Amino acid sequence: MPETGYLAPEGFTAELQAELGPAVRRTHGRLVIADGDVRSVAWAQNIWHDPQRLEIDSINHAARQLRALQRNWALYPTAHARRAALIAEKLPKVSAKPLKFGDPPSVAPLGSWTLLDASTLLASPRCSSPFPNGEARFVEDKTAPPSRAYLKLWEAFTLTGQRPKPGETCLDLGSSPGGWSWALAQTGARVISVDKAPLAPNVKALPNIEYRAQSAFALGPGDIGPVDWLFSDVVCYPARLLSLVERWAGHVRRFVCTVKFQGETDFAIMRRFAAMPGSRLVHLHHNKHELTWLKLG
Repeated sequence: MPETGYLAPEGFTAELQAELGPAVRRTHGRLVIADGDVRSVAWAQNIWHDPQRLEIDSINHAARQLRALQRNWALYPTAHARRAALIAEKLPKVSAKPLKFGDPPSVAPLGSWTLLDASTLLASPRCSSPFPNGEARFVEDKTAPPSRAYLKLWEAFTLTGQRPKPGETCLDLGSSPGGWSWALAQTGARVISVDKAPLAPNVKALPNIEYRAQSAFALGPGDIGPVDWLFSDVVCYPARLLSLVERWAGHVRRFVCTVKFQGETDFAIMRRFAAMPGSRLVHLHHNKHELTWLKLG
């Protein structure tokens, strides 16, 4: 039977194991190996397709076997860290330079590998993420945005290859202090930024941002004109966000929303989000105990 590897985000291996259920066969740190072909799961930062066990008798032998499969590799360190590092030194260097906003990720194949024991590698030449171990890195603006929350949007846009265009209208609900509104303004789109709490003054002053001081949950489709995108990073219970999304679903085509869990992970509400046609749930590298819900078509 084929196997697939799923790399959990730091701190969320239990969530990934719960999603995969009885298909789980073993774990290596945060790497969960499950029976069967690739499944759609939210709590995976990177997916290893068809991982292979490679027997090795030396550091050079390990590097030769990996290079025979392909050029670019990212080490996920688990056991025998020093030996694994020596193998990695024998492989071609993979650039992990932070991306500037708007830059696309590399399209070169990037495999992942780990050392199970001193004489056994587990390697996957084909992985789901273009970033080493799914860890998206960006050149951060440490002065203009009022928080680092905007990195979640940058990551979502980078991974999907979609973002608002000049002339489109974005609705940013629960926007204070304005990190997402600031990021959206960089795309050239018009941004309607809604929150009872104020925006950072420099964000509110941007020419393509219209601030409305009201509750994100009190605003309805009938209170506003046509909208191309709806964004929400609001702190609320997932069920309340689901109600908000359902209210807007027939009026907006594209959504990017953060599903924030209060306490235990709510798998039932996750399934309801995932079941909405044309959508998917992902855990971005910049997410915490939350998922990003995307509906882009």
